[in-house]
This record gives sequence, structure tokens and C-alpha cells, in this order.
Amino acid sequence: MNTHLSTALNLAVRDVPVLPLRAGKVPFGNCPPCRDNACGGRPNMKTPGPCTCPRPCHAWAAATTDPATLTGRPWAPLWKQAAAVAYHPGGIGLTVVDLDHAAAVAWARRTLPATRIVPTTRGEHWIYRGAMPSVNAVRNGVDIKSTMVYARWLGPGTGTMTALPDVVRALVVKEPSPVRTVTAPVPAGGGECRHRTPAYLERGIAMAEQRITGAASSVHATVYRTFLAVLSTHGRCGCLTDAHAARLFAAAQAKGESPRHCVDAWSNALTALGM
Repeated sequence: MNTHLSTALNLAVRDVPVLPLRAGKVPFGNCPPCRDNACGGRPNMKTPGPCTCPRPCHAWAAATTDPATLTGRPWAPLWKQAAAVAYHPGGIGLTVVDLDHAAAVAWARRTLPATRIVPTTRGEHWIYRGAMPSVNAVRNGVDIKSTMVYARWLGPGTGTMTALPDVVRALVVKEPSPVRTVTAPVPAGGGECRHRTPAYLERGIAMAEQRITGAASSVHATVYRTFLAVLSTHGRCGCLTDAHAARLFAAAQAKGESPRHCVDAWSNALTALGM
């Protein structure tokens, strides 16, 4: 049996979701429309492409523990071309701190609690019990691999696996960008006011601020959709002011958005609404 397939089956028996990787540590497209990434997906990132398979057929979303999937079509021929086996750490409640060079390893030894360590080509994987969001380049040579990503299987490693510490979770928390005052173009209005009372507008702005502040992911998209919703409801009658827009910009910048992105999102929303 192919060595990589044998490894994958042994992991699957232990409930570790696995998938084959081709040369360059990149997943295969496992159905004909996705072969060579023809479907337009991003196989080494978080988003599978818009293929019409029954389920996403590549990247982390394809990782499986089903022996029939691993040994049947369309995967069976791929193991002959596979260069490595990957697994989905978040799928089994793990987080991999990927240390890409000696300086990163030295930092981890000074900073992080001891846990299971797996040697890599240039550094080490430190594996903790517990899942978290995955983020690349949290510092020089350090990636966090857990949910919605894959990691290469490089062996069981050595040492006792410990619980995911707060110091690792804190690595993915962005410091809020300083809030800068940016003037947003506010529609001149002139349409019929539907607010009835000032409290209606105030409640709408407060809800929009809360929606932006509460965004746990896809902050760019959330900011744009929130701006679009506010402008579609309050942008045509003249009641929306620079002060209201400044509050929304401040909420977005507190989530790490740049002033330039705020202006672009606001302008794009105005354009989409024909204002």
C-alpha cells in the first residue's frame, strides 16, 4: 500500500481527519471541475471554490476519517501522486503553533508553556489541546493553525500535550488601530423622512455600531454591509449627519479597519444605492 495512504488510514482510525497534499504542500482538487484549481477556489486558504460537488472537495473542508473516501474515487489515484499527508487540527480540537525558523523556536521556548513538539523541515510544530481561529504571521515566523486550515502530518512528536494557553490565544487578538477623524460624505437628503422620532435614527445608529463591534470574523464585509444598511434606511431624507457617520467609522476602526477602508466602504455603499 502507498505509504501516504497507509499513514492517512492509520490516522483516520484514530479519528484524525486527513487529506492528501501534492508537491508544494498544496491540496489536490479532487473532482474534475476542481482539478488544478479550475473552480476558482483557494485550496491553500480558508475558502473552497464554488464547485458543484455534494460537499467541498478540497482544502481543509475535504479532510475526512472515512476509509471509503480515502481509498475510493476520486482520491484513490491521488495517493500515488501525493507528496505528504495533511490533517485538520481544529477538526479534532487541536491548535498547532507553526514555528518556521530557529528564532521563532527560541521565542516559543522563552514564552510558551511546554507541550507536544513535532520537528519540521525548518522549525517545529507546538501542538496544544483546544481549538481557536487560525491566523498566519502573528509574529515573525509564527503561524497559528487550527480551525479552517490544514497542517502537514509530520509524526506524533514528543512530549505531553497541554491545554491551549491564553498566551497563544492572545497572539491572534489585533490591537485596535488608533481612531482617526475621517470625514465621510453624507447624502444631502431631500426625501421623505421615515424616522418619525429622533429616537428611531439613534436606535438605528446604535444597532449598527453594535453589529460592527460584535463582528467575530469577516470584519471588512460586516462594515460594508452595515454601512449599506444604514444608508439605505437613513441616507435619503437628510437626517443622517457627519456625527453619525463618524460614530460608525470609529466603531470600524476600533475593530482594526483603516480610515481608508472605511472611506472606501462608505463610498461603495453610496454608489451601490445610487446616492
